Amino acid sequence: MHQYWFYIGSFPVRAYGTIFILAFICGILVSLYIFKAEGKAQYSEHLINMSVWLLLAGIVGARFWQVFFFDWPFYSRHLGQIVAIWHGGLSIQGGVVGALIAGWLYMRKHHLPFWEIADLLAPGLILAQSVGRDANFMNGDAFGLPTHAKFGLLYPPGTLAFATFGHQPLWPAEVWEGQADLILFVLLVVLLRWRKLPDGYIFLAYVILYNIERFFLEMLRGDSPRFLFGWTAAQWTALPAILLSLAVAVGLAYYRRTEKA
Repeated sequence: MHQYWFYIGSFPVRAYGTIFILAFICGILVSLYIFKAEGKAQYSEHLINMSVWLLLAGIVGARFWQVFFFDWPFYSRHLGQIVAIWHGGLSIQGGVVGALIAGWLYMRKHHLPFWEIADLLAPGLILAQSVGRDANFMNGDAFGLPTHAKFGLLYPPGTLAFATFGHQPLWPAEVWEGQADLILFVLLVVLLRWRKLPDGYIFLAYVILYNIERFFLEMLRGDSPRFLFGWTAAQWTALPAILLSLAVAVGLAYYRRTEKA
């Protein structure tokens, strides 16, 4: 685990930031490939045009979630830290919400089929999340609880994990999430190639499956405050996301049925 790759003068080149950007680029490149493979290359230019907006909105949404939903008791006492995104981290769930809003606005402006494109973007999105967990691992955040056994991840001094739990072995929560995301990536690609699901269902499957995965892995996390029922903010985000996606799936089915009638 290396928080810094090297220094340019006194400026540190952080592993977290570089891997985060590489994850985003990876997601965009995979999505461009899927557009071409699925015969939808006409959307490629639009993806490139809106990629910067997706990135910026994703960062804003991720920080908003982190500050106001994950750790507001801290930030309410340290308002100056709200904009310091290099301290305290970013929430993947909030990042998806931010990027989703930006993408919807762009596609609405350019009269593009939102659900069709969302389906095509889903595999690249979950792959980017998988790579992004490597950034957490290198940074020593998003760590797990102590295993209370002779196995687990040992984080070095200087990381938040070490500051929290010292030399105790911790559950590899962020590593397992990255691996689970890879499994979801393969599943979404298979569903996309199957070509039998209505528009929107692959993206909704991504939201449901990722949040189920996240809900259970959060039980191992040791870096998040816990609230009612001992759930973290990520779990309280995951449950509504699952229910809302199921409701949207039912709504889309009903809308398409009435449209055909």
